[in-house]
Amino acid sequence: MKQLLLPILIILPLIGVPMTATAAASSSSDANQYIGQTGYHTQTVGDVEVFYREAGPKDAPVILLLHGFPSSSHQFRNLIPLLADNYRVIAPDYPGFGSTVAPARGEYTYSFDQLGETMLGFTDALGLEQYSMYVFDYGAPVGFRLATANPERITAIISQNGNVYEEGLTEAWNPLRAYWKSDTQEDRDALRGVLTHETTQWQYYTGAPDARKHLVSPDAIAHDQAILDRDAEIQLDLFSSYKTNVSEYPAWQAYLKEHQPPVLAIWAKNDPFFGPAGAEAFKRDVPDVQVEFVDAGHFALETHVKEIAHSIRTFLGAL
Repeated sequence: MKQLLLPILIILPLIGVPMTATAAASSSSDANQYIGQTGYHTQTVGDVEVFYREAGPKDAPVILLLHGFPSSSHQFRNLIPLLADNYRVIAPDYPGFGSTVAPARGEYTYSFDQLGETMLGFTDALGLEQYSMYVFDYGAPVGFRLATANPERITAIISQNGNVYEEGLTEAWNPLRAYWKSDTQEDRDALRGVLTHETTQWQYYTGAPDARKHLVSPDAIAHDQAILDRDAEIQLDLFSSYKTNVSEYPAWQAYLKEHQPPVLAIWAKNDPFFGPAGAEAFKRDVPDVQVEFVDAGHFALETHVKEIAHSIRTFLGAL
């Protein structure tokens, strides 16, 4: 019997016999079966090949995740699956970070203005007409450039230690402030210690409660250090450029005051770089801001991803 059936099974599709209902259902579900799983993609923006992670239904509301220093979209690896059932989640790597392929220093200007331009081109290329954005660390100056360029696109802002107020900058910024003021090679070279493995490890563990330090991934530390080791000069250029972000704070505050986007400031209260005052300061310009604190350090998603995901879903779900 098996010998008779085999030729028939081979021939039937060739002569147009319809698939069984089971086979048709299986085929039609192919496009949807990976919705909750993170996919890895690239998008050409000028001379840059932007790498990004994406998960969730294509027709769902978009959340754009903008990473910090010295990481990449890799920092969102645990958050994305916790949001992707109800949202289309997109997390790009900036030029100079992660798996994005960009021209060498000298052929591409590694400044925050340029990162903003590239990310603006990225959102245009993907046709993101409206989205909420999660901004962390470097993600704030990138994200607020997107917001001021196209205010109508921003449906909400989740700021996890994404600072836009001077009082949010702690004393840990003093070496950078010295470099911004002097612009000397000596002060630039003094910042090279920030790019070492010891400092990267310190950023991950400082402020994390002892009971949760085992949740900090050594792979994340190694990933970030590999980024820093590729080209220290790119990172130092961005350190220099960060002073332009501080200069833009009044413009970004004016955007908040004028447009009143819904804001969730969910702050790691033990962050050595961006203190709790940076979260409280949003109240000046967005009276309805929702401020929450978690007992975490700079990389709060390593130790408190479930709490942060719950707050995001509650916040966005209420809009």
